[in-house]
Amino acid sequence: MAKLPTISIVKNTPPKKGTVVFLVEKDGDLPKTAAAMDTSGQLKRACEVSDFSGASKNVVTLVAPNDAFDKWFVLGCGDLSEAGEADWMKIGGKINAITKDSELVTIIGELGEKGNGVDAASFAAMAAGAKLGAYDFDQYKTKSKKSSSAKTRKLVFAHDDATAARREWKRFDSVSDGVLLARDLVNLPPNVLTPVEFAKQAQQLEKLGVKVEILGDKELKKLKMGALLGVAQGSHQPARLAVMRWNGGKVKDDPIAFVGKGVIFDTGGISLKPGAGMEDMKGDMGGAAAVTGLMYALASRKAKVNVVGIIGIVENMPDGNAYRPGDILTSMSGQTIEIINTDAEGRLVLADALWYCHTKFNPKFMINLATLTGAILVALGKNYAGLFSNNDELADNIHAAGLLTDEKVWRMPLDKEFDKMIDSKFADMKNTGGRYGGSSTAGQFLQRYVEDVPWAHLDIAGTAMGSPKHEFNQSWGSGYGVRLLDRLVSEYYE
Repeated sequence: MAKLPTISIVKNTPPKKGTVVFLVEKDGDLPKTAAAMDTSGQLKRACEVSDFSGASKNVVTLVAPNDAFDKWFVLGCGDLSEAGEADWMKIGGKINAITKDSELVTIIGELGEKGNGVDAASFAAMAAGAKLGAYDFDQYKTKSKKSSSAKTRKLVFAHDDATAARREWKRFDSVSDGVLLARDLVNLPPNVLTPVEFAKQAQQLEKLGVKVEILGDKELKKLKMGALLGVAQGSHQPARLAVMRWNGGKVKDDPIAFVGKGVIFDTGGISLKPGAGMEDMKGDMGGAAAVTGLMYALASRKAKVNVVGIIGIVENMPDGNAYRPGDILTSMSGQTIEIINTDAEGRLVLADALWYCHTKFNPKFMINLATLTGAILVALGKNYAGLFSNNDELADNIHAAGLLTDEKVWRMPLDKEFDKMIDSKFADMKNTGGRYGGSSTAGQFLQRYVEDVPWAHLDIAGTAMGSPKHEFNQSWGSGYGVRLLDRLVSEYYE
């Protein structure tokens, strides 16, 4: 991918060269550093002529203000009275965009001539937004890479309390790396990111102290994971289950657990999808990508909690050995599943992964993530993930973390009436309940594999890939879920 800028946080002193960004809140004054540097009054005059008010992400540009500097930018931050983490990250993304042609950029962490500064956490969030906004998956472009400069850009964030800002940045830096890993995984083509390669990517987390175990066909058959293996049997690519463990808490503490759907390509199987847009089905492993990125983030920042991350990795293909509508599969739990539609495959992968997770690790709770249903897109669009849960406290905590990070969720219903829709004449259940309530019947299906463990299911079909772009996400694969769940862990479970 394109080179990311190097980011440093330093004590606030007036810079001596390069490009400088000054921040101004709505109806605020230029910061004192700007006033001190603007000895000729050019910057103040430019703001007056532009009728600059400090409205969010409005920009005034002064080119070559003197011999020492390339450009000065004044960036409006808007009304900061209710600004949250994502708002500051969007400001950081805007900083990256307006300074993308500058090799050395200093961002002054002051607001107004009284010298009031951006608080340390918000300043670090701004830096994270600049880093994430610079991401560009261009590694397969040989002739038209967007990055014109071979040199690495330097973004220097200058803050009065650099020590506190660096402390906050350490956390944001780790989490943003996890987001970038998840984006890379979703963006990679399926001929590169095979199940075996995805498992190898997960194994790379051992460098951070994560214990990783990879289960192959032999181990999966021994565990009688008939649902997961049923999906995989139509592909020449072998299935894998990656089990990642971060032990940052007390030895006696039960872990918390995250489970991801990792269908690296989904043709729909025998129930073949329409051809238009099928190339996007390389992103049907967005849940597994989020779990992998989350495990990276937690290990990198040395989270004080025990965590299990499990991803079931398969390819759903329609060859002569593929599972068929009408087949009956026996899951690891012993429950049988009549196949109605082979394109309802993600819940089969998750059924075995969830059962394995809770019977082997006895977690305090389980959260699974999956690009599971098109129905959730119809219900919620691309700005919210669907949240299904058997536990109100867990659901409330996820919802609150979503508001803090702007990775929003909306709770959807689970009900015994949905159970009736997936009851089968020939088996314990069928893998789809029909057209109506498709996201809820999928959630109800999964609930049959968690028993009494507190559990939540996040349907991220609208948010993990092709979601709306904004200042700190210009990528097709968004990395959705990493920031949300890291905040969930840090706020409630560490």
